Amino acid sequence: MQKFLIIQTAFIGDVVLATGIVEKVHQAYPHAHIDFLLRKGNEGLLANHPYLNEVLIWEKKKNKWSNLFKMLKKIRANKYDKVINLQRFASTGFLTAFSNAEEKIGFDKNPFSFLFSKKIKHSMLEGRHEVERNHDLVKDFTDNAFAKPKLYPTENDFVSMQAYTSQPYICIAPSSVWFTKQYPAEKWTSLINAIPVAYKIFLLGGKEDVALCETIRLSSANKNTEVLSGKLSFLQSAALMKNAVMNYVNDSAPLHFASAMNAPVTAIFCSTIPGFGFGPLSDTSFITETKVPLSCKPCTLHGRRECPLGHFKCALTIETEQLLNSIPALHE
Repeated sequence: MQKFLIIQTAFIGDVVLATGIVEKVHQAYPHAHIDFLLRKGNEGLLANHPYLNEVLIWEKKKNKWSNLFKMLKKIRANKYDKVINLQRFASTGFLTAFSNAEEKIGFDKNPFSFLFSKKIKHSMLEGRHEVERNHDLVKDFTDNAFAKPKLYPTENDFVSMQAYTSQPYICIAPSSVWFTKQYPAEKWTSLINAIPVAYKIFLLGGKEDVALCETIRLSSANKNTEVLSGKLSFLQSAALMKNAVMNYVNDSAPLHFASAMNAPVTAIFCSTIPGFGFGPLSDTSFITETKVPLSCKPCTLHGRRECPLGHFKCALTIETEQLLNSIPALHE
């Protein structure tokens, strides 16, 4: 039996996108033993995943380096045939290079790639999706077919969401780790005020997003709005998004939740652009950006903590009507 380890210890959205690799490896080796290494805090994304044997959890925030060596010991003991590293950072490169796997696969930008069995070119300049770039790591022993990322909420996750789905509803995930990726609170309020009260509106996010969501709710005149931020697990949020009339998101993790659930989504790109390779993959998807030509957009790949020019026009010039256009029923 083939044994694979897939490594992605970055942010939530990165783990979601990495599930496309799980799909491909499982399709090519349906009886293989597949493990996945991620950072502590993200393991809920892969709970009860039908194709994974074990989820390995690296505690990065406390005793990072001692835990790294403990993880290396575990990886070496598992005797993997292939270790597939989706990251371009030294810590996971170290794990890959010294894994004792028969084949060590990763991107050429990883500092330890000179010790890999196979290193694959990684480029952000070709306009390809990140999932496609990830697929390059495994295409020589799988195939060239595209496999979407996929999350697997349980039946209980869907059942627990039924309490919220008695009327048509819209989900909004207003937050982002980066300020310049985040549509401003007052603009979210404007959108919510423009949505008919026939639609229930749920504000989603983590515990750290509760204050923002409450600010938006309280500033809105639409009283059919409820904050679920901090109340749902990753997979419960994904289950709720699945059957929404529309999901409004930033260029952030909830966008990839929608892709992994094939849920309808409107993705707002403020300082970044879809051309970086992180756009929506859902069958029903819309991309919204400013219509104003801006020489400063994009200003960086991952977003900034503030607009470097102070005007934040890439977000503030996006109009509410642009967002409403992705719900045809509102214009009938």
